[in-house]
Amino acid sequence: MADAIAESRVDARPPAAIRGDAIAAILDGPPAADPAEAGRRLPWRWLVLLAAVGGLAAAMPSILALIDRGDAADAFANQPSHTVARQDLTISVTESATLSSDDNIDIRCEVKGGSTVIWLVTDGSQVKAGDKLAVLDAAKISEDLTAQKIAFEKARAAQIQAEKDHAAAVIAVEEYAEGTFRKEQHKLRSDLTGARERLQANRNLLAHFERMFRKGYITPQELEKHKSAVERSKLDEDTAAIALDVLERFTKPKMMTELESKRDANAAKKESETAALALETLKLERLEQQLAKCTILAPKDGIVIYPPTPRWDREAGIKIGAKVNEAQTILQLPDLSSMRADVGVHESKVEKLRLGMPARVDVQGGQFTGTVTKVGNRPDSSGYFDTAKRYEVRVKIDGQSPLLRPGLTAQAEIVVAELRDVIAVPVAAVAELRGSHICAVRTAGAIERRVVTLGQSNDTAVEITSGLEAGETVLLNPRAVLGDAPLEGDRDTGGATPGPRTAAVTRS
Repeated sequence: MADAIAESRVDARPPAAIRGDAIAAILDGPPAADPAEAGRRLPWRWLVLLAAVGGLAAAMPSILALIDRGDAADAFANQPSHTVARQDLTISVTESATLSSDDNIDIRCEVKGGSTVIWLVTDGSQVKAGDKLAVLDAAKISEDLTAQKIAFEKARAAQIQAEKDHAAAVIAVEEYAEGTFRKEQHKLRSDLTGARERLQANRNLLAHFERMFRKGYITPQELEKHKSAVERSKLDEDTAAIALDVLERFTKPKMMTELESKRDANAAKKESETAALALETLKLERLEQQLAKCTILAPKDGIVIYPPTPRWDREAGIKIGAKVNEAQTILQLPDLSSMRADVGVHESKVEKLRLGMPARVDVQGGQFTGTVTKVGNRPDSSGYFDTAKRYEVRVKIDGQSPLLRPGLTAQAEIVVAELRDVIAVPVAAVAELRGSHICAVRTAGAIERRVVTLGQSNDTAVEITSGLEAGETVLLNPRAVLGDAPLEGDRDTGGATPGPRTAAVTRS
């Protein structure tokens, strides 16, 4: 009787309790005879437990289907949310920037072939016009200058000698034409005249002696003597005439040609030596200028800054001992009254920007206005090792201030658009799913997935052109609430945004 009563008490327990005891009995099993036997029975207990958990998971969809919508909404009651409202929205692009002068004076190395920096003014120093900024190594230039001075003096001596020789040759031509030739011509003419006079005298004398011979006063030998004298006078006349003819027809042209040729050759040599002297003079002046350019002076008052160092070659910076190439920028004197912000804009944002857009620049607690003056059309090569491509955008800063100094880091916000009275939500309230943008909207009895159409956006908020109304509440992490499962009838739209569509979500 007692056993029956005990059995009835056991049967009177709730079925769940009876099933729990049964499961416990199955998992525990009969007492093991020894520890080894217990070790062999242990895996069976876990297999049974896993089977029970698997059955529970298989039945979960049916269980969830029985949960009231209000229960799902209550499950996300603590999820961060945002109340949709109309507001003014500033669409902008915000990036870090570096200040630069819009009008730099670049101090370049003007030494032929480059040089080495042996002294340098401190970066950021305030200088006056004429102050020393840098000194370059001038040892090689000094040696070349000394050698060039020697070459210059030799060229000058040769040019002086050529000038004297040319002057003498010019005089020689005039001397012969107006002096020597005329002197010889006059002498030969005098000789010819004398020969003719003697010839005539001898002829007269011969006629007299011929009369004397006929009268018998002289002998035939004396008559022959006078005839010979006439013949000699005739030869002397012919010789004098030939000499004069040779002088005028041959000697003068030959001498003039020789003298003029020498004169012209000396003129050419003089021009050559003059050109050589001019070349040596130019070399000397250039070396003197190169020597002077080894000491670099400030062209005006200002602040000295070192040029930026390439990211990939930090050793290439300007410093004492650095090698500098010809035309390389050594220092800069920025115009502090004309400053700009050089902004590196991510490739995903640069398409929004246009020339003339307003901007705000924050520098060391000060805020300044500005205007976009340049939008790069290719990625900035200085970011070679960056994984993301960035484009150079320049913002001209209005006004001037002691806070605006080259090299300072700034924050630039470029205003793309000013939207008035639009529906906007935080970017965290929107998720993309299969080409559609969705929001998780909390309604009276459920969490709804709603497809929305996006307008413009900034880094924190996005404009909603359709799909939401003011006063509705959206959750800030819709993917965590809605999951990634598509709605019935959803399809990949290839990036197009479908019309508004909602569905109640009843799962936690």
